[in-house]
Amino acid sequence: MLVYNIVVMKKLFIFFIVLLSAPAFADPNPMFGTDTRNSVNLYIGQGTGSGSLFKLVDPFLWDFEPITVLMAQYSQPMEIFRLPSRINLDFVQNFGYNSKHGLSFMAIGISWDVAIVNWKGFYIGLGIGLYMRDSRDDYVNSRLVFGERFFIGKNISNRWRAEFFTLHFSNGDFTETNRGFNYTGLSVSYSF
Repeated sequence: MLVYNIVVMKKLFIFFIVLLSAPAFADPNPMFGTDTRNSVNLYIGQGTGSGSLFKLVDPFLWDFEPITVLMAQYSQPMEIFRLPSRINLDFVQNFGYNSKHGLSFMAIGISWDVAIVNWKGFYIGLGIGLYMRDSRDDYVNSRLVFGERFFIGKNISNRWRAEFFTLHFSNGDFTETNRGFNYTGLSVSYSF
């Protein structure tokens, strides 16, 4: 497993270096409509099993389980290193059901997303955030968690976008119990 993680980490490192070395163009922010300064986003995702950050980009590691996440997000455009970005206020509700009922929690957080690739109405990005949960559980024994997101989006119209995302919550091993939460799902965004 360690050899597999090292190989995946090397591939991810090379992938991100190639993406970050691409020139930044003066295109408008693909996560917002023309002349809009706000957006609201709704996310729904299915749990893909506890585990490491590698589950964000490796679907062969996904193990669907009875956990669903809903997230409402308010966003404003910004730039990070001249790349189109957004700053977000996130409201999260995680539902654990059946045998995972004790894993339900609510959280509020702030996050930042960067669109690394923007091409013909499609965009690819990464995000990171900090969240405060209302409880501890068997997966993560802390209320403070970090969230990492990978997403692929499509501009449907000037005001509407849709994204496929993967999301990981964990506490960065600040406590002994840190199995992490992983999700994959879809989101819809309206810019105004």
